[in-house]
Formats: sequence, C-alpha cells, structure tokens
Amino acid sequence: MNTEPDSLTIGTFAKAAGVNVETIRFYQLKGLLPQPERPHGSIRRYGQADVVRVKFVKSAQRLGFSLDEVGQLLKLEDGTHCSEAAELAALRLADVRARLADLKRMEAALSKLVAECNAHHGNVSCPLIAALHCC
Repeated sequence: MNTEPDSLTIGTFAKAAGVNVETIRFYQLKGLLPQPERPHGSIRRYGQADVVRVKFVKSAQRLGFSLDEVGQLLKLEDGTHCSEAAELAALRLADVRARLADLKRMEAALSKLVAECNAHHGNVSCPLIAALHCC
C-alpha cells in the first residue's frame, strides 16, 4: 500500500482506517471528514492524516460519544481545550454510569426470575411470564 501523503484511493483509505467506503462518505456528509478536491480527470486521494482522523472518530464512538459529540471533540483536538473535552467526557461518563445502574437493576431482576423459573414445578404459571404480564 502506498502511504505517501494524499496517495490513498477511497478504498485503500477505508481499508487502512478499518471501515468501509460508505462510512468514509457518511463521515464526509456529517462534516467529520473533509472531502478532498478531485483533480481534473482524476480521483480523490486521501492521506495518513485522514486515516488518523477516522480512527479518532471510531475510538470516540467506542467510548459512547455521539457523532455530534465527536464533531465537538474534533474541534478541540489541538490539545489546548482539555477542560472542554473533559466536560464532554464527564457527560458521557454520567450517561454510562446511569446505563450501568439500569443494567445492574435488570441483572438482579432477571437473576431472580431465572431462579424462580428454575424452581418452578409447573403447579402455577411461569414466574417470568407472570412478571411480564403484570406491568
């Protein structure tokens, strides 16, 4: 693969970034990735900076940031706005903690219902089904 500046075709770029071509186009549409000029009679070319940017977007998404939040983080990527980035991360962390609490509640409820179902001997209705009908 040729990795010189702005030498990657969109297919090679997508492969290097670990995404598909449609993802590249979608990120361009969302303003997360610039669309390079198309030289007259030629195809657009991308560089390693574009690969790094897509990997940044994907890393942020894996941490739960929305594409809008990723866009905000990209505006702060020069590293001089750490407190603003931390504010976004703190909001994301609060959301993760809330979802984690919900998951723990679901785990406890399901564990109880599974235990009740395993102890169920058919003389009354299934505890899980009965629990789902009540709400």
